[in-house]
Amino acid sequence: MTDFSQLARDRFSARRFDPSKEVTEEQIAKIVKAGLDAPTAVNFQPFKIWVFRSAEAKEKLLSATKMKFIGDAPVIFMIGAKAESAWVRPFDEKNYADIDAAIVTTHMMLEIHDLGLGSTWIGHFDAPTVQQLFPETAGYSLVALLPAAHLAEDCVPSERHLVSKPEEELVTVL
Repeated sequence: MTDFSQLARDRFSARRFDPSKEVTEEQIAKIVKAGLDAPTAVNFQPFKIWVFRSAEAKEKLLSATKMKFIGDAPVIFMIGAKAESAWVRPFDEKNYADIDAAIVTTHMMLEIHDLGLGSTWIGHFDAPTVQQLFPETAGYSLVALLPAAHLAEDCVPSERHLVSKPEEELVTVL
């Protein structure tokens, strides 16, 4: 069984991929399953996962981001949230759609790493343009792009990967 703490510590934002190695259908299925298994508020599941595999679909998607390195990934996942399908906290009307989609994305990202692949959470993309290019995304807030690929040999974590603010600044015990 995988040690979760080690998995969480070792996973890093990968930005150099090896385009010569494919991601298998079995790996893609496991990544999608990790997203589908993610918990959501009241299990309303207000999310959608799109899987970009074809060169044409990926090229259209890449036209809406400056993160051109993700073009080396054989598969790119996109996760969206649907606000009207989400649980809303009654006390302050806080909608949990984006939070649920973030949980889904995190589960998928951890599965990608557990499979020996690399990824990074991409938030820097032109969501309105993506929605024009892909009408099937209408009604969703696009939360993340998640490339999945084998790492390039020279891909290493950022020097800031293990840098953290002091625990006392981030945690308060009451």
